[in-house]
Amino acid sequence: VQLQASGGGLVQAGGSLGLSCAASGIIFRLTIMGWYRQAPGNQRELVAVIASGGNTAYSDSVKGRFTISRDNAKNTVYLQMNSLKVEDTAVYYCNQAEGLRVGVDFRDFGSWGQGTQVTVSR
Repeated sequence: VQLQASGGGLVQAGGSLGLSCAASGIIFRLTIMGWYRQAPGNQRELVAVIASGGNTAYSDSVKGRFTISRDNAKNTVYLQMNSLKVEDTAVYYCNQAEGLRVGVDFRDFGSWGQGTQVTVSR
């Protein structure tokens, strides 16, 4: 399994960023995918999940601001982040997910890849 996240960067609070993640080595169209993030000193957190059919779930911390989507033809999952806050600063990863559950209690599928850094300044 290979997961390549991209699109991170530095943005001011209130701004927007769009992340992409290309996946290989899995049957993408049948796989629940998620976006995770980890800030220094914090646990990794699953913040957004999308099922193969398009159902989604979000953590309370990002609900209403982030949108997860997928393109099964391109084996790619996306995360559009709007109204960014300083506390959104973290390394963002994509990976498989188990069910439409979010939070810090999740099955670790491994093969995390390098992730992409998102830094939100005041």
